[in-house]
Amino acid sequence: MNVLPARLSDLRIPSYLCPLMLLFGCNATPPPPQMKPPAVTVAEPLQKTVIFNQDFTGSLASIASVDIRARADGILEKVLFKPSEEVKEGQLLFEIQRNQYQATLDKANAALEAANAQLIDATATLERNEILLKKQAVTPQDVDDARANKERAQAAVDGAKADIEQAQINLGYTRISAPISGSVSRNLVDAGNLVGSGENTLLTTIVTMDPIYVYFSVSERILLNALKNGRDPGGPNPIKVYVGLSNEEGYPHEGTVDFWDNKVDPGTGTIQLRAVIPNPEVPGPEVPASALKKPADPKVKTDKKDENLRRLLYPGVYVRVRVPGNPIPGAVLVHDVAIGTDLAGKYLLVVGEKNIVEKRAVEIGQVEDNMRVILKGIKPGEKYIYEGLQRARPGRPVTITNNTAAPQSAKQPPVKADTKSGKTQPDSKSSSI
Repeated sequence: MNVLPARLSDLRIPSYLCPLMLLFGCNATPPPPQMKPPAVTVAEPLQKTVIFNQDFTGSLASIASVDIRARADGILEKVLFKPSEEVKEGQLLFEIQRNQYQATLDKANAALEAANAQLIDATATLERNEILLKKQAVTPQDVDDARANKERAQAAVDGAKADIEQAQINLGYTRISAPISGSVSRNLVDAGNLVGSGENTLLTTIVTMDPIYVYFSVSERILLNALKNGRDPGGPNPIKVYVGLSNEEGYPHEGTVDFWDNKVDPGTGTIQLRAVIPNPEVPGPEVPASALKKPADPKVKTDKKDENLRRLLYPGVYVRVRVPGNPIPGAVLVHDVAIGTDLAGKYLLVVGEKNIVEKRAVEIGQVEDNMRVILKGIKPGEKYIYEGLQRARPGRPVTITNNTAAPQSAKQPPVKADTKSGKTQPDSKSSSI
């Protein structure tokens, strides 16, 4: 029996199957929901007057350094100083064995006495012969011989005096004094050793500590600006510098440039400058009374200086050097965190018309209260992104969640030209380009 319908039109589909057929039998998909532009926070650049500083790295050097060497050979008998102490010019430092040089001096003195005796005898002989010549008791040749003997005796006296002077000089070499005032190093040779035999043995070194030099190199552009403004070493308008150690806040040490090199290095485009920095003794940390040295006799008064005084600047130490410039009114500043870096350099993400993001190359300057000075690339009134940078893409729109100027921490009155402080000036970690 054929149960199939004769025609397809005779096929009847139950009504409860229609929704299933519509669900599975249609290939059309609903459109995806539209993505909302990412949310970012923007700010407008801040304008204020700043001191445009130039920061460099320099090294300290003493204004005078002397090697103390043995010029007399012999046994080193005494070392008369303590390592690292401050010595005065003329202070006795070493004593070398003196007996052989004293004996040489005594011998020269004896030779001088003998020469003087010969000179007296030769002078008397010449005078007698001159009297006898008038009486024709001697020949003129006898007088000439007596005169020659006197001149030889005089030369012997002069030679003996020179020997005494040389012996005194050699004897003086056995007592070595400080030629300059400064800090003395340790003794490189201990007492009891032979020194000066065949060479001038190095015994120690002395360096002058106050004042002290700082050497650093600047670009030729800074040199040209200094010359244009009439600021040169030794002139009426010298260049001031401020120095800070790596463990100090700001730049507490002030000095002036007294020298720059006579040519620019063509390989680096820089020139070396030197500044003089005062380096006085300053009090150190407080020392407990129990740690202080007491004199053996409390009634004895000593003129010894305070052992807690010390100098902060030492030759050879690398330092931070700041050269202040002229005030720049209306400088443009942005949040330092808003600045990005890629292979092309520094940039900001600026929000333009219709909230479209633009990647803007900028030229940056120093840091001022956590704000970065922008020398070129953005104008006052424009908006830049400083929060949500990772969500923004150049050429795409964004959603601005707020539109604020710089934070309250950056709203300060114009700064003062106090470059030594790290508060009103760029912080100690700032750098200028």
